[in-house]
Amino acid sequence: MTNPTATGWQPTRGRLRDTLIAAAAPVIACVVALGGLTTWVNSGAAGSRPRLAISNARIFLPYGDGQYTSAYFRIANSGDADDELLSVTSPEMAEAMLSVDRDNGKGGAIMSMVDKATVPGGSALTMSPYGLNVMVRARTKPHWQLGDTVPFTLHFRHSGPQKSVAVVITPSTD
Repeated sequence: MTNPTATGWQPTRGRLRDTLIAAAAPVIACVVALGGLTTWVNSGAAGSRPRLAISNARIFLPYGDGQYTSAYFRIANSGDADDELLSVTSPEMAEAMLSVDRDNGKGGAIMSMVDKATVPGGSALTMSPYGLNVMVRARTKPHWQLGDTVPFTLHFRHSGPQKSVAVVITPSTD
């Protein structure tokens, strides 16, 4: 057995304390970084951002002399993260509201307005007359013909505004 004084090194309280402090700094940094990454992943922010593509945009020809109708869009999200459709606008519309039609249990439907619609990551949101749609009121009586186009801007929480053009159709062609 060697004598500690012969090598010049002796374990003292001060040296042990300094060693512990030096080792604790990177361990604490790793724990803080791991906690931050765990929070980031659990919040859904990890992975790729939403990547949206709007297709199959259509708007029903209003009935008679009416200004009210509905518009429909298919919104595909090829990203990993969800996004939310917050609103829809158009220069030709006085108002546009997200709405959902639900079965009332008596052979009819109940329409209710919604504040937003989730576009799931890796999936799509498809609007229809039997579910989520955009109820619109034209600024003036529209003089649309079948096949005309109407510009829209869809506003998303993470992806921002996205432009689309809806084709005028009759309900029977949907």
